[in-house]
Amino acid sequence: MSDSILVVNAGSSSIKFKLFRIVGADLVPLLSGGMNGIGAAPAFTVKDGSGAVLETRRFAAGEIPDGLAAQHHLADWFTRHRAGESIVAVGHRVVHGGPDFSAPVLVDDAVLRTLETFIPLAPLHQLGNLDPIRVLRLRRPDLPQIACFDTAFHRGHPELSDRFALPRSLYDEGLRRYGFHGLSYEYVAGRLRDLSPETADGRVVVAHLGSGASLCALKEGRSEETTMGFTALDGLPMGTRCGALDPGAVLHLIEQKGMTPSEVGHMLYHESGLLGLSGLSSDVRTLLASDRAEAGMAVAFFCRRVAQAAAALAVTLGGLDAFVFTAGIGENAPEIRRRIIADLGLTGLILSNDANRSGVARLDAAGSRAQIWVIPTDEERMIARHTLRLLGQTAAGSSA
Repeated sequence: MSDSILVVNAGSSSIKFKLFRIVGADLVPLLSGGMNGIGAAPAFTVKDGSGAVLETRRFAAGEIPDGLAAQHHLADWFTRHRAGESIVAVGHRVVHGGPDFSAPVLVDDAVLRTLETFIPLAPLHQLGNLDPIRVLRLRRPDLPQIACFDTAFHRGHPELSDRFALPRSLYDEGLRRYGFHGLSYEYVAGRLRDLSPETADGRVVVAHLGSGASLCALKEGRSEETTMGFTALDGLPMGTRCGALDPGAVLHLIEQKGMTPSEVGHMLYHESGLLGLSGLSSDVRTLLASDRAEAGMAVAFFCRRVAQAAAALAVTLGGLDAFVFTAGIGENAPEIRRRIIADLGLTGLILSNDANRSGVARLDAAGSRAQIWVIPTDEERMIARHTLRLLGQTAAGSSA
């Protein structure tokens, strides 16, 4: 039985996995799947390496009440199907590495304790990211587990990009712009280098547009600045998150409206963004299909904010050589791409409407001042690569 690496990407209401067979320095997908709707209407799906469905099952809400129950179900499934026998390491997406971790790390007791201190910095994600690590440490304490951080790719930022206009003492304590979606940006930067090395060495803005959304300015493949900051609440409006907000509005909600901090937090994370703007849905597909004025306004708001942020990042880079769309909306919503590029007309970007509708990777038309790309992201493969590399280093260290 060939060795394999399991990748776990757990969130607040879902858990995804991919199993890769190690073939020399390559990684071949074997299985993928996960559980969505945890605590509401859970659905579990497993697919083979080609994407064919092997198993699907729906649960009553009470059967899988939380993420911990979902993780135990997934572990039980691997045990029953003997799919875990070949696993030599597990890589985990962990949203926040804080000021301590700038690269993937082998998890031990001390690392886990440190990561737990970052839960307040990413309350929607961090706890869910860490729970599978705890479950596996109980079941397979011998199995190496690697934490891969969404913040790590941005850790090389200059201080100018990391700072808030707050007292320096707070920056020294760790109150700074960390940035997120780093695993996605790292993968896309690598794919762009495969597709167009000269472009990858230039000035590139990548738009990771999904239920969570952000932009990243890349220079020579490295992150220079990004729209998310101290938490994953900042920057662009998202599915249910507000994005950039006047801090005075938060003070108003607490001091004048009498809302508690937890009530404000719940609203900003769960009731804002596209859902709050439209009063209809957090899903761009639903909004595009609706004839309600509120839905149209929400889409227009989203596209304009993306364009404004992209123009600002072009200032950071001193120009723009390419604009890249990725993630669920970026990869699959031609109308959103069209509107964003139209709002970026000042930058000289020109979209080929035929290419935009056809599903090809390169979308810019003749005369465009910069290239336009769609590059599907693969955070799980990026995590598997980091896990394989760190596993090799650990093995080499043990044999030395």
